[in-house]
Amino acid sequence: MDFKSSDTIPGPRTEDRLPHTAEAAVKIVIVGGFGVGKTTMVGSVSEIRPLTTEETMTQAGIGVDDNYGSASKTATTVAMDFGRISITDELVLYLFGTPGQERFWFLWNGLFEGALGAVVLVDTRRLEVSFDVMGRLEERGVPFVVAVNSFPDAPRYPVAELRTALDLPEEIPILDCDVRRRASSRDVLMTLMRFLHSLAVKGALT
Repeated sequence: MDFKSSDTIPGPRTEDRLPHTAEAAVKIVIVGGFGVGKTTMVGSVSEIRPLTTEETMTQAGIGVDDNYGSASKTATTVAMDFGRISITDELVLYLFGTPGQERFWFLWNGLFEGALGAVVLVDTRRLEVSFDVMGRLEERGVPFVVAVNSFPDAPRYPVAELRTALDLPEEIPILDCDVRRRASSRDVLMTLMRFLHSLAVKGALT
């Protein structure tokens, strides 16, 4: 299609424009195994229409992808999810959800680049997946909090037991959440921001 100089290129929707009061933006990554709720979290808390890269799952993934606990899931993120939320009039968080299937984890390094912090979403039915996730964040020096997403058939454990099972130090926050609820997802992000602030005060955040 040929454009004339007089043609108008549409800009972003009014509701998607960055608030004029915004003075700082922070990149946050939402990570976790397959089907833990990363896309749902970004979608529930984002103040703009989220960008998703979901594709329909096919027979090719059988025997390759571990979909335990997510047998009814018909689509999967193949690149990233993207959303935005204003924490205050001056501070905006850019949210990047990572793909959960292990064959797409090679994309994580690029998504981690420039991230100030991360939310690790956990499904208690598949805690073992979380070790690789947290290990990658630790290798990149990205601070994180752990959010245990509520699934109807998932066992519930006291925080102390989860901390022991995940081998996490006391200073890393662990909290329950329901990523379908905007308020719950926002609470997780606020917990992360308070954690990052505490690290900055201690001089542990560079």
